[in-house]
Amino acid sequence: MSDFLRDYLNVVWFAAIALVLASLLLGISAIIRPNKPSAEKNIAYESGVNPVGDGWSQSQVRYYIFALLFVVFDVEAVFIFPWATRLETYGTFGLVEMGIFVFVLLLGLVYAWRKGVLRWV
Repeated sequence: MSDFLRDYLNVVWFAAIALVLASLLLGISAIIRPNKPSAEKNIAYESGVNPVGDGWSQSQVRYYIFALLFVVFDVEAVFIFPWATRLETYGTFGLVEMGIFVFVLLLGLVYAWRKGVLRWV
């Protein structure tokens, strides 16, 4: 067997051991834990306030879009930091490519701003 395949075999063994160990621990905890279900335990708990009405409520889509924008700019930071550490190696081509990347993201930010998505109401 080649060293390349042996390295992958090590990964497979560790993954199998992790799966067996996790299954074993979850199984043991399911056997040992106390299980006394009641109707009172199954009601929704709202920070000490008794639940009133239906548990379903419609939330505004703007909070979802705001969270997506946060994720987009967080991922942007993940791409910019490694690029900034190796800036000398990439040279002018890397600078132009990162400039295009940041410009496209700024276009998205301007679009969201113009649509009023960034207004937290």
